[in-house]
Amino acid sequence: MPRRTWSKVLPPEAAEREAAGLRWLAAAQGSGGAAVVTVVALEGPRLVLERLTRAHPQPLHAREFGRALARTHAAGALTWGMAPPGTRGDGVIGAARLATPTHPEAPDAPRHWGEFYATYRLLPHLRNAVGRDSVSPQGARAVEEVCALLVDGAMNHPQPQLLEPDTPARVHGDLWSGNVMWTETGCVLIDPAAHGGHAETDLAMLALFGLPYLQDVLAGYQEVSPLAPGWQDRVHLHQLHPLLVHAELFGGWYGDQAVAAARACT
Repeated sequence: MPRRTWSKVLPPEAAEREAAGLRWLAAAQGSGGAAVVTVVALEGPRLVLERLTRAHPQPLHAREFGRALARTHAAGALTWGMAPPGTRGDGVIGAARLATPTHPEAPDAPRHWGEFYATYRLLPHLRNAVGRDSVSPQGARAVEEVCALLVDGAMNHPQPQLLEPDTPARVHGDLWSGNVMWTETGCVLIDPAAHGGHAETDLAMLALFGLPYLQDVLAGYQEVSPLAPGWQDRVHLHQLHPLLVHAELFGGWYGDQAVAAARACT
């Protein structure tokens, strides 16, 4: 039977980036990592993917997904912010210009997670959110205070047990509930912004928009790779990036939530 596929057309660099991210995440399946939608072909701007059939969420699938996601994270990355191999330039995700030998003025690789998170994930979206009046100047100062602590390394914290404390995890990077596809055989990852980051970021984003059976996912994750003490208190910190992205794109309520999350961090 021919494989069932579907296609989407993106800007060529975006199609390349998504295909590379899916393949990089899928490489962890050999060590028990999470299932990932198969890239069938990449034809310039056209990305051809395996067609998946949706099914109702199941708690057993949620628990197994948690176990598998822990193993995906444990596959690791070479540097903080590392873009997946095969991405043009193989630079730091979110950088205005990729750090390559031909671009010596490009930003250096971040020294630690806090520097990466503040510089490449928070501050660019904060500037844009302020520019569209989604975040007030006073609210921006609350976020900037968090960013200063992050850059100084004061908010760094260990990874889950399967990773060394200061080793980047292999994260999906945009793991809201809509990017977890429930099928008859289990959960499948789609639409990543994959990079080397902190494992708690993926889990915090699952919580932000309400994944079904999230407690089962977390229980399965902790069975395989227990989270560092105090992880519940850091959920606001890890949700700050998606909240700022939404404040930039949609304004209003998301800006207020981003500022509230920043204030909860300090």
